[in-house]
Amino acid sequence: MIRRIFLDHPAAVNESYTEHMRFAFGFAGLLLLAGVAAMVHAVIPCLCRRTAGYIVQRLAARMAHRAPRPEGRGTVPAE
Repeated sequence: MIRRIFLDHPAAVNESYTEHMRFAFGFAGLLLLAGVAAMVHAVIPCLCRRTAGYIVQRLAARMAHRAPRPEGRGTVPAE
């Protein structure tokens, strides 16, 4: 049970638990930054015009270059 909860998914992307946690926290931090930039832009449109989009593009590229994982829970179905 513990292995399934904490170790199976990181192993599926060829990472240790610590490596996966570091990646996920970094990803979350950038998502939060993108969200703040989008809110700033909503209030003051001349600021942060491309910041949120740039961050999202960077994150998408990072995810595209990660190790493939088998289809199943937590994956996006192939089209």
